[in-house]
Amino acid sequence: MQKSKPLRQCVVCRDMKEKKDLLRVVCTEDGMLRLDPTGKMPGRGAYICKEDKCFQSLEKSRGLDRSLKRRISQEAYKSLSEEFRLYDK
Repeated sequence: MQKSKPLRQCVVCRDMKEKKDLLRVVCTEDGMLRLDPTGKMPGRGAYICKEDKCFQSLEKSRGLDRSLKRRISQEAYKSLSEEFRLYDK
């Protein structure tokens, strides 16, 4: 019998995908947003597709704000966007 694979929902496109196919965004204790490719960082997290179209729509959709239960600043989105560009997909 096959073991079930964990599914998560992208906060932008709302598609259900396997956890390994999504990137986790974490709000750390100091209020900073970080990408968590390992999925093991402490803090409240939300998932987003690794696709550019979802990441470009992230700020407009405000899905991250809802998932993390806090208002995300434009500077935080900008910082996250830079980190996403450096991330090796």
